[in-house]
Amino acid sequence: MALIGRFQPGRAVRACGYAVTIVLLSACSSPYYNVMERLGFPKRDILVDRVEAARDSQEQAAEQFKDALEKFIAVTGFKGGALQEKYDQLEAEYEQSEARATEVHQRVESVEDVAEALFDEWEAEIEQYTSAPLRRSSERQLQQTRAQYGQLLRAMKRAEAKMDPVLAAFHDQVLFLKHNLNARAIASLKGNLASIEADIAVLIREMEASIREANHFIDAMNVAQVS
Repeated sequence: MALIGRFQPGRAVRACGYAVTIVLLSACSSPYYNVMERLGFPKRDILVDRVEAARDSQEQAAEQFKDALEKFIAVTGFKGGALQEKYDQLEAEYEQSEARATEVHQRVESVEDVAEALFDEWEAEIEQYTSAPLRRSSERQLQQTRAQYGQLLRAMKRAEAKMDPVLAAFHDQVLFLKHNLNARAIASLKGNLASIEADIAVLIREMEASIREANHFIDAMNVAQVS
């Protein structure tokens, strides 16, 4: 947070205090969101930011799974030489894929957390209206936003569900290669290549669909905020 004009010790201390408070409360959703709102970051904006982060993590995961498949294909064409080096490459790709998948899971959970808080607050605030037309308008907007969010979450969950089976199959092949490091292991990789390729292709399609839904949701939220 930039301080304009002359240095103000009290203001700096308060800013540091807020930063520490946010870190301490980040594990406790409601207090965290309350602090963020006092700092000028409403739940709606936090939701959009987290959807953007989830979308970006899915894009990165999709690229990582593509890279892993390329390495997998390269190993199946192994003609001789240092097989240990090929195993090390595959293991590294698996570990990076697993890390990307974990990040996607965490990002989706963070989206669910703030969305639940936003919708709970919205429902409670609707009861405060004294104007029936305004109440009905807010209820319609809530229903529309919930429907859009539901589409997004289903797409994200479908993509999530495809990651773990791909990781499990990839891990099996990496382990088998580790335990053999011979022509038999390469033959096993070749035998499973078509299945893994198909699974990754489905995963990529689901991730791309989820990314599109994220972009639609972000656009809709931004339009609603402007209007």
